[in-house]
Amino acid sequence: MVASVFIRGGSLRHHWLMSDAAVSVRRYEPHDREAVVLLAPRLEFGVAHWRDAEAVRRAVAGWIDESLANADAEDREVLVAQVGEEVVGVVTVAQRRHFTGEVDAYVGELVVRAEHERRGVGSLLMHAAEAWARGRGLRHLTLETGAANAPARAFYARRGYQEEDVRLTKALGCPPQGSQVE
Repeated sequence: MVASVFIRGGSLRHHWLMSDAAVSVRRYEPHDREAVVLLAPRLEFGVAHWRDAEAVRRAVAGWIDESLANADAEDREVLVAQVGEEVVGVVTVAQRRHFTGEVDAYVGELVVRAEHERRGVGSLLMHAAEAWARGRGLRHLTLETGAANAPARAFYARRGYQEEDVRLTKALGCPPQGSQVE
């Protein structure tokens, strides 16, 4: 596998040659929308089992919609991986202020089609996100994933990401908001 980065006329391009296909990463374009939206349900994996599945679906759809609607903003980038003309993955990266005041790069979504998992596509997308952040002089790239998403946590750990924050949750036995108590 050989990775290379091309910047032509301000255009970010990455290529990864794999034994069975060439994967390229490029900026999202509006005609990619349908393919990216079809990837969104894969972001539901690894969410804590006690969370409402329909609320998770709505949240994921909202994340993707917001990222695509703001893809042209100066402080963010949406990148797609493609094999031939087929979109097989997406990563969104933006600037976000850490509570210390430092501005970090932040990956909001990383998702790869199931049949292209464990073939270097996610790594190539993360490499592109890291290059975007370095190009802006940002010192850190942060992201969040579900504690129950062991495959994603292992993926990021293999790439040098360290756990920084931990969110703890306790069920309090109250009915969900909006439901009526009889």
